[in-house]
Parts: sequence; structure tokens; C-alpha cells
Amino acid sequence: MGTNPVYVGLDTPDLDHAERLARAVAPHVGGLKLGLEFFMANGPEGVRRMGRVGLPLFLDVKLHDIPNTVAGALKSLSVLDVAVVNVHAGGGLAMMQAAREACRPGTRLIAVTVLTSLDEADLSTMGVFGDPHAQVLRLAALAREAGLDGVVCSSHEVASLKAEWDDGLFVVPGIRPVGADLGDQKRVMTPKDALAAGAGILVIGRPITGAADPAAAAAGIAASL
Repeated sequence: MGTNPVYVGLDTPDLDHAERLARAVAPHVGGLKLGLEFFMANGPEGVRRMGRVGLPLFLDVKLHDIPNTVAGALKSLSVLDVAVVNVHAGGGLAMMQAAREACRPGTRLIAVTVLTSLDEADLSTMGVFGDPHAQVLRLAALAREAGLDGVVCSSHEVASLKAEWDDGLFVVPGIRPVGADLGDQKRVMTPKDALAAGAGILVIGRPITGAADPAAAAAGIAASL
């Protein structure tokens, strides 16, 4: 995955803008995270173009459907050379096992546990009672049983997960440098603290892409590690 754990989140439909951002920050980050907004607008060809920037790609499509459909989607995506791709752990064990079997060799498959925009009150409205931490641990255990490489979780769960799954890949969004706007994130941590807790990849979007000088912002985050 490279030595720099920061993957910049390029959640924009504008391919030219995404490429300019990627090339500007490339010396200071370890990879690019391409989200649904980007993929829906630009498709596989957009992913290929971003691959020419020369950094590892995390295709953040969060697949969640019946096992056969998710497997078929991953087979379709297997033409793309991406380092990491993800599904929702909430799809269940059989879905994740089907995803594992269909995933391109060499691509690391991870599962989203609980979105970092959700807190305990949000979960309770969906019939999931108890704190988000416990739900993350349950879903991560399911992902591990399915043979996945790791999970997406908030920085607050990483230490507990690392203790149970030492070789797991823990991808952490909701990273905010000191003083940054939280936006719609509710479970956050600074880059340095998340890395110390055991995160393998730090997904950082708006604190870099929304900065007046994205390259300088990315360099500052890299220096803080």
C-alpha cells in the first residue's frame, strides 16, 4: 500500500478537476480514493485515467445487494487495476463470501462497518440498539470470517479491532486535522492519533481538496505524521 497512509478522497464528478487535484497532491499522499460521486459520473474509463496518475486506487463503491449481484458487480470491476475495493458488511456473510470469490486477485477487499456519519441515535432509528462500537466489532468479525482483508471503520474502533485482527487492513475515513471543520462526520480523530491507534489507510477528503492550496494541505498532513 506504500509508506504514506493518506488516501485523498476525490469525491467529485468532474474528471478534469479530480485529475488536477490528484497530480497536485501526488507527492504528498499515498493513494487516491474514488467515491460513488466520481464513479457514477466517470465510470471505468475515469478510474483508468486516474490510474495514470501513478498512485494506488481505492474504489469506494460500497456494494450492498444479494450475493449473486455483488459477485457479478465485482467481476465487472475486475478489469480495473485497483488496490482496494469495498462492500457493505451489512450485506451479510454469504454476500461477503461471494464477493471474496469474485474479487480480482491482488485487489484487497474490505467491508464498510458503520458509516462515520452515524451515531448511536441514528442507529437506534434503524433498529440497531447499543453503541456504534459494538456494532462495528460484530460486523468486522463477520468480515473476517468471510475472508476479507479488512474493514472500513471510524478511528475510535481501530484499537479494539487491531487487538482482535492483527493483520487486518483498517481503512479510516472521518479524519480531520486539528482545527478542521467536522462537516457531516460525527466520529472523528486527527491523522496522527488514528495512525497510532492502528489505522492502515487514512481517507482524507475535504481538509485537502477544499483547501485553498491542496498540495500544501496534503504536505502539512504528511508532515504531522
